[in-house]
Amino acid sequence: MSQITTHILDTSLGKPAADVRLKLAQKTADGYWHTLAEGTTNADGRVADLLSKDTVLPTGMYKMTFYTEGYFTAQNCPCFYPVIEIQFNLSDNSHYHIPLLLSPFGYSTYRGS
Repeated sequence: MSQITTHILDTSLGKPAADVRLKLAQKTADGYWHTLAEGTTNADGRVADLLSKDTVLPTGMYKMTFYTEGYFTAQNCPCFYPVIEIQFNLSDNSHYHIPLLLSPFGYSTYRGS
C-alpha cells in the first residue's frame, strides 16, 4: 500500500466519487510545490497506486489537490469548489490516509487510518 492514500465519498449521493483527478505535491525548501504523483479515483473512490509501496517520504509539508469540477460536470451538477487543496504535515514514515467527503457545495476531511 502507498504511504499516502485517499478515498473520496460523495455525501450528496452516498457513494464513492469515481473519476476525480488528483495530485500529490511536496513543499520544497524554497517554498515551491513539487508534484510527486497524479492519479484518478477508481469506482471505489480510491487511487490504488498513488505512490509505490516502497516509497517512503521524508517529513515535511505535503498537499493533495482534488480537481472536482470535472466530476460534478460529468454528473450535470453545479460545483462551487472546482479545486480542493488539502495541506498536511508528515511527521514520521507511517501511513497517512487523507479522505475527502464531498458535495457540490461543501467538503470536509480528516486524518483517516
